[in-house]
Amino acid sequence: MAESTVLITLVGMALVTYIPRLIPAWFLRDKHLPAFLIAWLRYVPVAVLAALLLPSLLVEGDQINFSTTNLYVWAAIPAGLVAWKKKSLFGTVIIGMLVVAILRWIIS
Repeated sequence: MAESTVLITLVGMALVTYIPRLIPAWFLRDKHLPAFLIAWLRYVPVAVLAALLLPSLLVEGDQINFSTTNLYVWAAIPAGLVAWKKKSLFGTVIIGMLVVAILRWIIS
């Protein structure tokens, strides 16, 4: 692939990523948002993360795997508890990875 194509692609990706974030920040920088809107916006990252994670936890191939053999669902339970109690992304990821590793070690 030509260097110019790579450079154009990188610049295009940067624009597509930052412009949707920058425009609202510019328009809202001197404005005060209502309290209910600020409270509602705090849930957006959690909702997006849940929407990204849930399919990877439950979908295996072309069907939903909600059985007891799904290691990721078992790992999501203690990881969710750690996230809820400790509010630590690092701790949540570590617990989830440890549970999957331990369950794979026990099963195999």
